Amino acid sequence: MENTTTSQDIPAEPSFALPTEDGRPRGGRANEIRLALQEEIESGKLAPGSALDERALATRFNVSRTPVREALQQLAVHNLVRIVPRQGVFVSRLSIGRVRAIMETVGELEAMCAKLAARRVDDALRTELEATLQQCQEAAIEGSTEEYAAANSAFHEVIYVGSRNSYLADLIRTARRQIHRYRLRDFVTRAQISRSLQEHQKIARAISDGDENAVGQLMLLHVPSGTTGFSEFLARMPMSLFDPDSSES
Repeated sequence: MENTTTSQDIPAEPSFALPTEDGRPRGGRANEIRLALQEEIESGKLAPGSALDERALATRFNVSRTPVREALQQLAVHNLVRIVPRQGVFVSRLSIGRVRAIMETVGELEAMCAKLAARRVDDALRTELEATLQQCQEAAIEGSTEEYAAANSAFHEVIYVGSRNSYLADLIRTARRQIHRYRLRDFVTRAQISRSLQEHQKIARAISDGDENAVGQLMLLHVPSGTTGFSEFLARMPMSLFDPDSSES
């Protein structure tokens, strides 16, 4: 058969990335910078509303401003930063309504996940729950707030895996990443940690007993959504972290 390929069929750009002077693929440094800044934004190291200076970032990462600008543009596409003409680049702030909506969604999804874990519980899951519960207890008594936060994440992760619904688990993980920077004050006081631990114990017991209805209600109360829980959460947060002009709900 005759080859009818024309010049229009040939891609204008090569399918591989050309190397830069330091041997990295072109665009590789921009991606590295994006990943580093994304982690700092999602973890709360860069607070919502923080200004990001291209020159300072170029110095920090030892690059020109071009890959920094590319990284910031990628972050803007994912709504992690806002590029404001003639003003600068800022870590995106969510509206109160948006945070409430995400937290309500997380609460419902976590409840569903816990119910599935109770429905499908086995000895392996019971063992994992007991191990992470012990980790939470040790962190609550002897550890720092950061250690308890890590133990808390491990406890919830066991439930995600125990649900045996990877799609649901990924939805929760993605949603939690979006608002983690707004949840850094959840375990500041010993009273908060103690209450969380008690709720974990009740949740673990309900899952181990296979009680779907009970664990669903317990998880809804555990995640700060709805009226009372969200109000308590909001009272701990500086209003400067929220977007006052957003129409998001």
